[in-house]
Amino acid sequence: MITTPDICVIGLGPAGSCAAYEAAKNNFLTIGIERKKTPGTPVQCAEFVPALMGNMVNNLRTSRVQNITSMHTQVESSPPDIMEDFPGRMIDRTTFDAALAQEAQNAGAHCHYGQSVREITPDGTVVLANGTKIQPKVIIAGDGPHSLAGKAIGSTNDEILETRQISVPLLEPFASTDIFLNADIRGGYAWLFPKGETANLGVGVIAKDKARLKPILETIHRKLIDEGRVGAQILGHTGGAIPAGGMTTPHGMLGATLVLLAGDAAGLTNPITGAGINAAVMSGHLAGEAAADWLDGDPDAPQNYQQDLIDLFGASLARALERRRALLNTYANNNTPTPAELRASWISYAEYWAA
Repeated sequence: MITTPDICVIGLGPAGSCAAYEAAKNNFLTIGIERKKTPGTPVQCAEFVPALMGNMVNNLRTSRVQNITSMHTQVESSPPDIMEDFPGRMIDRTTFDAALAQEAQNAGAHCHYGQSVREITPDGTVVLANGTKIQPKVIIAGDGPHSLAGKAIGSTNDEILETRQISVPLLEPFASTDIFLNADIRGGYAWLFPKGETANLGVGVIAKDKARLKPILETIHRKLIDEGRVGAQILGHTGGAIPAGGMTTPHGMLGATLVLLAGDAAGLTNPITGAGINAAVMSGHLAGEAAADWLDGDPDAPQNYQQDLIDLFGASLARALERRRALLNTYANNNTPTPAELRASWISYAEYWAA
């Protein structure tokens, strides 16, 4: 393994792979470190992306499972409200991540799988679990909401959404993202997203309610079985943490080493919906470009990167964070949110977008 690269990318999900691609494309010696043995496996994602992402990702068509046309939102036990124009794609994340990682390698990045980072020292040395020490000029972190690089530069996200998801047989085909808002699901929501003959059924809650994920999901699963929409068989389990506190400061220094955060590590996941793939791809490309600019002698590259992220995501993240915290304050005051308050916290309703 190269131990003195120009750029070390930690995490080779969508953010890290896109960053590694840009860095290597600009002829900088780039290595990528990923703890998973296989890109995108296991899947920790609901696997929905907006349709417009096809303009940015070459392989979206090859990883597409089916199209999404609308969003159906059910508040408590009311009939679903339908948002007709909601174009998106359900993808296979394993195929998607593997293709992005291959593009990075094709550009010249040296990608290493099954390698975990144990520590990042104050001087910017990346220490792997096997004892290897990497001393890069730039670290790009795509290592998720509990980013070691983020912790090293003091830029962390303390608001976390915990999720649990199962894959189930789909008995009735449909082309919508089904959303379930319920006051019993604190700080999150439940979803049913179709993937051809199967569907992803999941739920997200505030971190302190993590122990309630399984019973909440079981209740929703039984309801959908009774409605004849899904089968009882559970084909797979997944889950994980999602940052829900908004964007962190996405750059810092460790000695002479520049650190750039991208994707979940930078808190770019939407605090309301949990959507983060699109932001991961975009921020990864921008982080790789910023690293190249900095190494080419532009001292303003880190600040320019931050401003680019603010321009792209700042307004939407700020609105989502405001709506999330307003809803959580209702719980904090020992009140149960009304259906109207639940609607005001979700993107398909006009109340969410009101000033």
